[in-house]
Amino acid sequence: MSTDRSRRVRRWGRGGVFTASAMAVIVLLSSCGASSSDPNTVRVYSGRQYDLEQAFTRFTEQTGIKVEFQFGNDAELRERIAAEGENTPADVFISVDAGNLVKAADQGLFRSLDAPALDAAIPPALRDPDNRWFGLSVRARSIAYDPDKVDPTQLSTYAALADPEWKGRLCLRNSGNVYSQSIVASMIADLGRDEALRIVKGWAANAEIMDSDVMILDAVEAGQCEVAITNHYYLAREYEENPDYGVKMFWADQAGKGVHVNISGAGVTTYAQKADLGQRLIEWLATDGQAVFTAGNHEYPVNPDTAVDPLLVERFGTDFIRNPMAAETFGALNADAVALMGEAGYR
Repeated sequence: MSTDRSRRVRRWGRGGVFTASAMAVIVLLSSCGASSSDPNTVRVYSGRQYDLEQAFTRFTEQTGIKVEFQFGNDAELRERIAAEGENTPADVFISVDAGNLVKAADQGLFRSLDAPALDAAIPPALRDPDNRWFGLSVRARSIAYDPDKVDPTQLSTYAALADPEWKGRLCLRNSGNVYSQSIVASMIADLGRDEALRIVKGWAANAEIMDSDVMILDAVEAGQCEVAITNHYYLAREYEENPDYGVKMFWADQAGKGVHVNISGAGVTTYAQKADLGQRLIEWLATDGQAVFTAGNHEYPVNPDTAVDPLLVERFGTDFIRNPMAAETFGALNADAVALMGEAGYR
């Protein structure tokens, strides 16, 4: 990081949630209070770790507002904000997945914003009905496949992957991952608990379970699996490194509700010392900064006025049918999804 850049965008430690030195910074910030802190600095806790430094640097260049930030695990950052209470140094919490955002709102970690700019930029289905959190990028979770072994005409829906013909041919992310939980939650909302349980039992019987989407895609590319469910941007990253990467994406449920889409998003914390700056940052990420925020990780924009990353246009297109379910709907069913997955034997 250059000297100039470090003056404008500062990270509170590296690796894990907080290093010892980062903890010292946080203790200092908490004890000093707003009066002794830089009045032109916004502080961010972020569970989303993809290319944010570039977006924050651009924000500072355009607005003059400095950004201090700390990456970490979503759940641990949520608990830290709750434990810090009125003394939290975090003005903004950025998180991946609607389930995490709904949990943070339910814990009282976000304040409701009067934000006409965000209302105009972000469709209602991609933000909290009470304006406590706002989706800032869209990620589609669909079916990846090995084109040497699978004809796309064999593929159709998520539910069809529970059929016996896919036994030993399917790879899935583990049940502890919030992306897995959210797609199951969306099935509960769309299909009812009994049908969702039947499907998830079939998945568990058919699949090899893995700990990351990267591992899943590499397993498909290596011939270990023939089909898998993964977020689109993991495959986009592979294409960026190797245009001939031997895995393709199939958009699921195009004759039905459409492909499951999730979000990464943010809210201003309840006890933010710089709530006004936090709101300005989120508004910028949804408008002037939307392209840099989404393209860095090859995600789809929430703002319909923002151009889609060219790699996505080339490799995945933009005209697929998306499930219109509100992110808040499946986010609120996270606990139900976790319980169902346990009952189904999906580890």
